[in-house]
Amino acid sequence: MTDKITLYALADEFRAAADQLADLDLPPEVVADTLESISLPLEQKCISVACFVRNLEATAEQIKMAEEAMAKRRKAIQARADHVRKYLMDNMERCGITKIESPYFNLTIRDNPESVAIEQPELIPQDYMREIPATHQPDKPLIKQAIKDGHDVPGARLVRGKRLDIK
Repeated sequence: MTDKITLYALADEFRAAADQLADLDLPPEVVADTLESISLPLEQKCISVACFVRNLEATAEQIKMAEEAMAKRRKAIQARADHVRKYLMDNMERCGITKIESPYFNLTIRDNPESVAIEQPELIPQDYMREIPATHQPDKPLIKQAIKDGHDVPGARLVRGKRLDIK
């Protein structure tokens, strides 16, 4: 029966029952026993939701591993294609062939546009240099230590969040 009721609804029922019991003039052990009996379905639902969370996390981890494996495989296949393409071009050039036509595609060896090769960057005059501004990002560990040491860091403060551990 608790599987059809949401955790949110169970929590609301528990909170309402606790508030109602607090208004009654009952001995503390009666209130404790009543809340304990009410909390059992809530705890079972929490356990079920935690199992679902773990299942989602396991699925996400498996997807991440599959992505990494596929990326590695893609890079290996692309490297192999690049190698075979160069092999094909080298052998066409070796034979003096610059063009092959087929029903599937045409093979043509062409010259690339000119590009600059920098061989000794230290010899290039300043007039041919461009400035690339450095990016700045807050150093969170340094800021954290400074605030802990009692220093004021404008624009930053320490916060403490919460998390749910499922071990």
